[in-house]
Amino acid sequence: MRHIDVHKLADEAKFNSFHGRILLWCSLIIIFDGYDLAVAGIALPSIMKEMGVTAQNAGFMVSSALFGMMFGAIFLGTIADKIGRNKAIAVCIALFSIFTAAAGLCDDPYTFSAMRFLAGLGIGGVMPNVVAQMTEYSPKKIRATMTTLMFSGYAVGGMLAALLGKGLIETYGWSSVFLAAGAPIVLIPLILKSMPESMPFLIRNNRLAELKGIVARIAPAYIPGANDRFSLPDGDKGESAPIGKLFQDGRGFSTVMLWIAFFMCLFMVYALSSWLTKLMASAGYSLGSALTFVLVLNFGAMIGAVGGGWLADRFHIKYVLVGMYALAAVSITLLGYKVPTEVLFLLVGLAGASTIGTQIVTYAYAGQFYPMAVRSTGIGWASGVGRSGAILAPIVIGTLVGMSLPLEQNFLAIAIPAVIATGAILLVNHGRSASVQRNDMSLATS
Repeated sequence: MRHIDVHKLADEAKFNSFHGRILLWCSLIIIFDGYDLAVAGIALPSIMKEMGVTAQNAGFMVSSALFGMMFGAIFLGTIADKIGRNKAIAVCIALFSIFTAAAGLCDDPYTFSAMRFLAGLGIGGVMPNVVAQMTEYSPKKIRATMTTLMFSGYAVGGMLAALLGKGLIETYGWSSVFLAAGAPIVLIPLILKSMPESMPFLIRNNRLAELKGIVARIAPAYIPGANDRFSLPDGDKGESAPIGKLFQDGRGFSTVMLWIAFFMCLFMVYALSSWLTKLMASAGYSLGSALTFVLVLNFGAMIGAVGGGWLADRFHIKYVLVGMYALAAVSITLLGYKVPTEVLFLLVGLAGASTIGTQIVTYAYAGQFYPMAVRSTGIGWASGVGRSGAILAPIVIGTLVGMSLPLEQNFLAIAIPAVIATGAILLVNHGRSASVQRNDMSLATS
C-alpha cells in the first residue's frame, strides 16, 4: 500500500503540458472576465447619450456590477469548496456571459443595472476560483509566476475592450460590445471536460479513479495502483464550516490584515480607473483620449503582475508585496505634481503596475496563505471584502473632486491607502501560512 501526499506531489512536479493547459484555460477565463468588467466603462458615454441618463445615474449603473462582484466573490468562492471548483467556474462563466450580453439588449438604466449586477456575480465569483485552481496545480518553484501570468489576462481583457470598443460602437452601436461578451458560454462544456477538479474535493468525495488520472498527469512517472491511498496535510482537510477555518490555526489576525490589503488596493484601482482622466484634464494635460490612459494603466498592470510574480518566486512574496505597495504610494503621489508628458506616462504605467499589478500578486499571496481545502473560500472572502473598497472609491474621490481641492491633495487621498496596505501586509503572520506549516510538519516527521 502506497500513501501519496498529493499536495507535496503537486509542489515538486515539473512543468509539463498538463500545467500548460490549466494556465491556458484559466488565462482565457480571466481575459473574458476582464473584458466583461471593462466593457461598461468603454461604452458608458454612448449609453448615457442613448438612454438620456445623468452622470449620477450612470455612476449607479457602473457600480451595480461592483456590488454583484462583491457578493459573487464571497458566495461563489465559498460554494466551490462544497460543490466542486469546476462547477463553480462554469456557473460563473454562464452568469457573466449571459447577463453581460443581456445588458446589451436593455433600453432603460434600471434593467441594465439589474443585468450588470447579475453579471457581476459571475465576474467576482470566477476570480477566487481560478486563482485557487492555478495555485493548487502550479509547481511550487514557479507558483507565483504562473498565478500572476494567468491573472495578467485581466489587463489583456481590459485592453481588448478598449481596442475593440471604439470600432464596434461606431459601426454597430454600444449594444454590440455587450452582445460579443456572450461568446464564452460555448466553452463551458470544454472547460468542464478539460479542467481538473480540486484534489481535496476528489479525496473528500472518494472519487479516487479520477484523482489517480490527475496525479498521473501531474507526475508522468506515477503508475496508479489498486491499493494507493491519498492523503493531505491536516490543514488541507475539509470541514463542515470552511469560513470559520479562515480564523483557525492562528490565521485570524492575518486574515483580517489580508482583507484590509484587498480593500485598500481595490480602492486605489477603482479610484484611478474612475477619476484619472478627469483629474489630469483638470490639471491642463492633453494626452488624447481616455483610451490612452486605459492602455497605459493596463500595460503597466501586466508588467507589474508578471514582474511581481517573477520576483515573488525568487524572493519572499510578502516583502515583494510591501515594496510594490510602497511604489504605489510614491508613484500616485507624484501624479499630483506638474511633470513632463513623458514622465507622466511613466508614472501612470507605474501606478498601473503597483495597483492593478499589485492586486494580482496579492491574490497570489492569499492563494499561497490558505490551505487547499479552504483556498477558494479564503480568496473569495478577501476579494469580496475588497470589493467594498472598489464601490467606495469612486464616491469618495468624486466628493473630493467636487470640493475643488488642489490636484496633489486628490492624488494624496488615493495614495494613502497604499501606505495602510503596506502596514497590513507587514503585519501578516507568514509563519501561519499553509506552505510554512507544511514545511514545519515535514521537518517534524522526517
